[in-house]
Amino acid sequence: MDQLRRHSWKILVIISVLLLVATLTASPARAFDGRSGDVVVIDTNEVVNDNVFVAASDFTLNGVVNGDLVVTGGTITINGTVKGNLVALGQSVTLNGKVGQDAFLAGYALTVGGQVTDNILAAGFSLEQKNGASVGSDLVYAGYQALLAGKIGQDVVVDGAAVNLQSTIGRNVDASVGGSSGGQLPLGFPYSSNLPAVPAVPAGLKLGESSHIGGNLKYTTDLQVNIPAGMVTGQTTFTPLNPPARPVPSATAQTGTWLADQLRNLIVLLLVGVFMMWLAPGWTRKIAWTIESRPLPSLGWGLVGVFVFTLMMLVLLFVTALLFIVFLVFSLGALAWPSAGLGFLAMGAAGFGFTMAWSFASRIIISLLMGQLIFRLFKSPAEENRWWPMLLGVIIFVIISAIPMLGWLADLAAALLGLGAIGLWGYGLWKNRKVAPVSVAS
Repeated sequence: MDQLRRHSWKILVIISVLLLVATLTASPARAFDGRSGDVVVIDTNEVVNDNVFVAASDFTLNGVVNGDLVVTGGTITINGTVKGNLVALGQSVTLNGKVGQDAFLAGYALTVGGQVTDNILAAGFSLEQKNGASVGSDLVYAGYQALLAGKIGQDVVVDGAAVNLQSTIGRNVDASVGGSSGGQLPLGFPYSSNLPAVPAVPAGLKLGESSHIGGNLKYTTDLQVNIPAGMVTGQTTFTPLNPPARPVPSATAQTGTWLADQLRNLIVLLLVGVFMMWLAPGWTRKIAWTIESRPLPSLGWGLVGVFVFTLMMLVLLFVTALLFIVFLVFSLGALAWPSAGLGFLAMGAAGFGFTMAWSFASRIIISLLMGQLIFRLFKSPAEENRWWPMLLGVIIFVIISAIPMLGWLADLAAALLGLGAIGLWGYGLWKNRKVAPVSVAS
């Protein structure tokens, strides 16, 4: 599962999926084997030929589930076998048995002493993989501390404050360790009393003598770790968590950097302006006229646009995670990762479009309007020219943007006005749309 090696969105997928579990399993699904209660036990001689959904304060699996198992509760113990995927969200999750596919775990104390055929994706306060436990493919974990002492077939990606590696890892390790020196409970953790015991893992990254990494080691910590020869088969890359402070540049250097930034900003805006006035001069002038004639509605629609974009991104994230977990529940694992990739692609496209409108198109539209107003003030025929108002406006806009505080306000106002005017144009286009008459052949 090569997608797991991309650290930039792995943790996001983990958190999204695990947060959805609580919602999806609040009440047992009627179409499957649903069980709930204070104490729920699947006995040793019981075989369930279906997907199982459980909500219980104390759940123990001693038997066999020939499907997926989704369980939420306080104390969760898996001693038996889950032929499909395991999704477990609880205060304490202990996996002593066997999982035939992937394991998704979240909780305060996560303990893995059994076998997981494919991947483990986990989030919580503490993850302990005991000696003798095994993971067939990748292990991805985000939390406070991790103690890994078993066998991991492929990659390990871990993000926490205290990580102790005592395991045999088949391929690469990507560890980001730091940001805390104490054992405080993470902010917002759903459980706060009667917490189960967890192993004491010192802050920072430690590699035990019994550990071995078959590929590359990439780690980010406060201090560089002493790694014995032969422990890492591939290359070791260390990135300081807090790199040494750079020397303060001189006033001349700071001025040169500031001028270079303004020149770069000017060139970028001019290129975007030329592109817009070349391909869509009429549309750009129309949006500028909208701001001039309806400034307050444009500003209001800009604020609405920011809210709608934020809501849309949250909905896309929810739908992506929902499809991901549904495909897993229905044993359609081959569709789970493509659907997640499609969802993140849609979010990326939406983010790109919003960024182009917010950061570039809006500033060009405001610049064009300023240039037109200045030429109009002097009764210059250049007001109707395609290029001169945009060129003059961009130069003035860059100068204003370079002024402290005033520049920030000008950028924000330009972005909101431009975005709102584009929204008004789109709304008007939708409102005034006409349905072409359907001709009926005689």
